[in-house]
Amino acid sequence: MLLQGLKILDFSTMLPGPFATMMLADLGAEVLHVTKPLEGKQWDKDDYLQRSKKSIAVDLKSPEIITSLKELVKEYDIVVEQFRPGVMTRLGLGYETLKEVNPRLIYCSITGYGQTGPYRDRAGHDINYVSMTGMQGYSGTKEGGPANLGIQVADLAGGSLHAVVGILSSVIYRNRTGIGQHLDISMTDCALTLNALFAQDFLSQGKPLHREELLLNGGSFYGYYETMDGRHISVGSLEPKFRQELCEAIGRPDLLPLVMSFKPTDDSKLKEQLQQVFLKKTFNEWQNIFTKVDTCVEPVLSFEETVTHPLFVEREMFVDVAKPDGTTQKQMACPIKSDIFKATYTAVGVKSGTHNEEILGIPLNR
Repeated sequence: MLLQGLKILDFSTMLPGPFATMMLADLGAEVLHVTKPLEGKQWDKDDYLQRSKKSIAVDLKSPEIITSLKELVKEYDIVVEQFRPGVMTRLGLGYETLKEVNPRLIYCSITGYGQTGPYRDRAGHDINYVSMTGMQGYSGTKEGGPANLGIQVADLAGGSLHAVVGILSSVIYRNRTGIGQHLDISMTDCALTLNALFAQDFLSQGKPLHREELLLNGGSFYGYYETMDGRHISVGSLEPKFRQELCEAIGRPDLLPLVMSFKPTDDSKLKEQLQQVFLKKTFNEWQNIFTKVDTCVEPVLSFEETVTHPLFVEREMFVDVAKPDGTTQKQMACPIKSDIFKATYTAVGVKSGTHNEEILGIPLNR
């Protein structure tokens, strides 16, 4: 196991922190999730985000519990928390307090807007964070405006993934120096940097970023096209050789001059022409055509279709994880592949407080 021996105390809730610590658990870290008691009843949901973790459910307002957790911190390498700034300090579990207990501690705080600045105490959700970064200002359409995203970009690509990078970098630094640190992971800051491709056009040249005026946001023929039966095909044939192969695959070599021009006006005409072409065949008919050529054109799949697609079957991206009753639950697999490591999954998410007795020596309050 890549991270065997690394112990993480996870106080996070919702999505960003638990996804980050699940990734670390998949890589072999030992994760203990700390939750509050759920008003007399155990949480009985098999939660994918709690995979391979242990769980204790405690009252963080209890002085006795805080004392026990401080003692526990001595054995742990990393604390992950996702409260608003100052909450963990008020509970007696802030970084300055815990580093006195464990000077080598790596303490990762994930928040919406960071530990400092005018928004540090402000509430928010993924839709707010991505809106603040400017990315939604040039995403969507001129007519319809920004679109709701199907996934949580700021939470996951912003918070979770950057937290994992920060934590593992801190582990390497600590191995070299013996020094722990406090990581301040702002989901909004991290999502801001996802403007990686076009932001510099504005920062260095003052070029404004508008909807449907850039190469990848609708300003070219790069995009989605409806088929005869109401499904969609994605077309990303940007390079000249792919543009030419696209024209040949759809039986429209006459479009080659438009395809090769790289002019915004010509691309607009090309988009209209391509849409008319794609409306002449069904989704499956187009799939049959484009599976035979390599021109950056792929179907827009439903998630049900994704689960059984040969790409993800061959890549083993869906796995059966053991449940306590002896059955299994299908889950998405760890995407990190290695020639010396294969992720293992000890169990689906356990009930909140399952390990109270084992770790704290106290029963779960019912």
